[in-house]
Amino acid sequence: MSEAAMGRIPVPVSAGEALAMARAGMAFLAGADAVSMPAGVLGEILEALEQVGATGAAAHGRLLAAFDAMDGAYEWGQRTWRSWAVNHLRVSRGQAGEYRELMRLCREFPVLAAALAEGCVLPRSMALLVARWLRSVPEEFRGEAEEIVVAAARNGADLAALARIIAEITARVARPDDDGGKNALPDRGVSLDTTFEGAGVLRGDLTAECAAMVQAVLDALAVPPGAGDPRTQAERYHDGLQEAMRRLLASSLLPQRAGAPVKAVVHIPLAALRGMDGASLLEDSWVAEARVQWVGRRAAASVASGDGGAWLDGDAARAVLCDAMAVPVVFGDVDVAALEQLITVCARYHKLRGRAGAAGVGSTGSARAADAAAGPDPFAVLEERILGLILDVVSGPGGAASFLRRTLLGKGLNGPSLPLDVGQTDEIPAHLRRLASLRDEGRCRFPGGCDQPAVRCECHHVRYREHGGHTSLNNLRMLCRFHHNVVIHRWGWRLTARPDGTGQVTSPGGRTIRSHSPPPRPG
Repeated sequence: MSEAAMGRIPVPVSAGEALAMARAGMAFLAGADAVSMPAGVLGEILEALEQVGATGAAAHGRLLAAFDAMDGAYEWGQRTWRSWAVNHLRVSRGQAGEYRELMRLCREFPVLAAALAEGCVLPRSMALLVARWLRSVPEEFRGEAEEIVVAAARNGADLAALARIIAEITARVARPDDDGGKNALPDRGVSLDTTFEGAGVLRGDLTAECAAMVQAVLDALAVPPGAGDPRTQAERYHDGLQEAMRRLLASSLLPQRAGAPVKAVVHIPLAALRGMDGASLLEDSWVAEARVQWVGRRAAASVASGDGGAWLDGDAARAVLCDAMAVPVVFGDVDVAALEQLITVCARYHKLRGRAGAAGVGSTGSARAADAAAGPDPFAVLEERILGLILDVVSGPGGAASFLRRTLLGKGLNGPSLPLDVGQTDEIPAHLRRLASLRDEGRCRFPGGCDQPAVRCECHHVRYREHGGHTSLNNLRMLCRFHHNVVIHRWGWRLTARPDGTGQVTSPGGRTIRSHSPPPRPG
């Protein structure tokens, strides 16, 4: 596009109008017939897109910095802007980390941020590296160094030239008795994410000392056994890291491990237990479906924080179990379609009992009391009670799952069942906390989203104990300390939970955030 044509583009008068124009422009490019364009034109478009991306990065950094400065995340019941970004913008944790660096860039380096906003001086990735390097310059010289580096970038200096300039500035301004920042703790960090299929992705910035130790360990454990080793160096390093972790877990050096390398939580589908009787083809297909659902749960766990555990099955799970403390958990899946029909039938039955009670036929005081306590939405209350009873029947101490587990499984997995409701107690038994953590997928279950693992969470009584709430699985939700003690108990947000783990929260100002879509209601 020529400069004359660009000059005819109207200047937006509001943020909303600017966003609308940006969306329209990107939609046009996304729908353009790229195959029919010459390579030269495509190159110019891609170059311009990179410049637009730099300007967008500057906008992201400045807007997020302002949002964070006014504690905007609190409006959504979130502890930090990062948790808000992950749960409401739905970005990955890695992308949130890049946003954090953009915020720091805009706060600490205004000249660099202005150059980034121009789009044609520095691309986003290059600006982030320059900002990181500039932090090695003593603070009293940092502003002048920033000016020099940006001026060099305007004159066409590449990344290597900018690195050399910053290194020379750092060395020149160091005092004779100064170590040049060598003793200061540099930016460092390690992140471990899991992919859709359960594999791991390890990223990190290591200090020089840490890098040297890691290098020494990998070199020692990645030595090929002979000339015929077909593994690449990267594969040998991976196997060496795995061996190092295995030896560390098998030792007694880790805290709170009691000598056991890992603790295995054994998930046993109810369908698999029934299949041990020499099941029919129908039961075999049920087991196959359970395996498919297992793959789905593992994939979902790959993008959510957990409690430090890993999802294993097959030979990998059997290998771990040989020297681990096993905690069996038998679970049964709910047939949603059948459940909806059951709820409808029970609701109709409930209405018929109410009519019979009004006529003085077959009514009971408990039924009338239940109606009175139902509140403004008796159908929703009835749904929750029926669903809770169904889950209790399947998995309670006297339920089918418990009976099959104790009858069919061998030593170590056939112990006595523990109660899911211990009444009104001040203490929460360890097994109930563990079950709540498993049901809540090992993390805080605040409906707005939260990435805090279960080890940093507390069990919250949805119905308060002073209001008659029981210490039961259905009445407990895992909430991190911020959402439990601050959002719920200090700020006064109200949590409404359903027995299947979903629910919603409502702020004192009336903002409602759900972890599920509003449930359908019969016409």
